Amino acid sequence: MSTHETILELVETYKSEHEKFETKGVKAASSRARKALADLGKAIKVRRTEIQDKKNSMRSEEHTSELQSHLNLVCR
Repeated sequence: MSTHETILELVETYKSEHEKFETKGVKAASSRARKALADLGKAIKVRRTEIQDKKNSMRSEEHTSELQSHLNLVCR
């Protein structure tokens, strides 16, 4: 499962447990909702790193292709 899918699943879990706690008064649901939020925070940090790494990789590939292209040669 991708990190993105994990985040979406955790959001759904949180929403479900939040609803049980707030509307039905299920005390155990509060612990499960808080756990989902904690796990969500961890997953978000991982996803942010994945996105940043991909962005940096794309930038590096663009730079490399510019250097290799004879059409983009710049004489200084």
